[in-house]
Amino acid sequence: MNVNEANNQITTILMAVLGVMLGILLILIVVYITLKLRERAKVKERIKNQVDIEDPKKIQKEMEKEKLKHVATQLDKRSIQDFMEFEKIQDNMIIVKERKKYLMVVECKGVNYDLMSEAEKIGVEEGFQQFLNTLRHPIQIYIQTRTINLENSIERYNAKVKAIEQNYRAKEYEYRQLLENPARDRKQLQKAAFELTRQRNLLEYGKDVIANTEKMSMNKSVLNKSYYVIIPYYVEEVGSDKYFEEEILNTAFSELYTKAQSIIRTLSSCYVTGRVLNSRELIELLYVAYNRDDFEVMGTEKLLLSGYNDLYSTGIDVFEKKIALLDEEIKKKAVLKANNAIEKVKSKMQEEAERKEQSVEELARKMAAVLIDQNRGGIGVGIARKAIEEINKEGGKANEKEEQAGK
Repeated sequence: MNVNEANNQITTILMAVLGVMLGILLILIVVYITLKLRERAKVKERIKNQVDIEDPKKIQKEMEKEKLKHVATQLDKRSIQDFMEFEKIQDNMIIVKERKKYLMVVECKGVNYDLMSEAEKIGVEEGFQQFLNTLRHPIQIYIQTRTINLENSIERYNAKVKAIEQNYRAKEYEYRQLLENPARDRKQLQKAAFELTRQRNLLEYGKDVIANTEKMSMNKSVLNKSYYVIIPYYVEEVGSDKYFEEEILNTAFSELYTKAQSIIRTLSSCYVTGRVLNSRELIELLYVAYNRDDFEVMGTEKLLLSGYNDLYSTGIDVFEKKIALLDEEIKKKAVLKANNAIEKVKSKMQEEAERKEQSVEELARKMAAVLIDQNRGGIGVGIARKAIEEINKEGGKANEKEEQAGK
């Protein structure tokens, strides 16, 4: 057997194998199409039984709905927590997914640079330069803008004003008792009057403070900026994978706290104070970042008291917001169209009433003439004819007057 014959045999064998595979593939395709057609027929039959109709368009719509439901059930339903980078907050740290990274946040309180003297400005610049030179690890500077929430301040003011008001009522009672006492001393009365006036002025001042603070809290354009330095720690820095989770957590906290205190000390040289955020403040920081609108309505303290102690977003979906806006727009347009339709009907009825009001005399004369004509047998033909002529004469005079008024 030469080489050509061997090649021909191999080619023949390969072609046979390819033909068998193509045949199997065609059989599988036919089976798949058959199963799909059967499933489609079953769905169509079920929809027909449910809706009890023969309209092809409605059946097609129902089949599309069934298809969407089938696709939706195949999707992996995941919580919004799965899309966030952090896992949880523990020991004043943000633990990132898979525990490969830990974060600690330092809140910074700055100074007004423009109000400083030249010497102080130079000191701030030198201090900030020293801060940059001492950095041996990466940091991130984060600025968060919040609407000022004065609710807690108003509650404290109300409590203090309530105590002042109780003290004022007590002083007022003492002063009245002293006035009714015939054996009162003049100095005691003057002292009681002075104390009563002082308490009344203090009470009025407190109420004015509360009123002004409430007005300020209603202004949503009053904003406050907060500045943060975020310090990361990577598990790779430990240098070994043999440590337990608790050991890694303790090491991360120790390293991050040391770095945070070093940053706070170096920032103090440029008149910037700082402090490490605790776990509750970290919750508030993240909640404001993910739910800016909801935080203005309901703070984190109320959320925690309500039992919302899981870190997840409570923000409204963008499509829900859009649907709500569209519903509101539809409602406004519906009210406007209804008012316009009512006004049109009213205007038509008003025109009809005015037209009848203008022609009431003419209609009355015509109706009077008809009544006389119908009862001419009892009245008398001659009298009826003269009465109708009299009515027509009045109508002619009225028309002349209208024509003259029109001219």
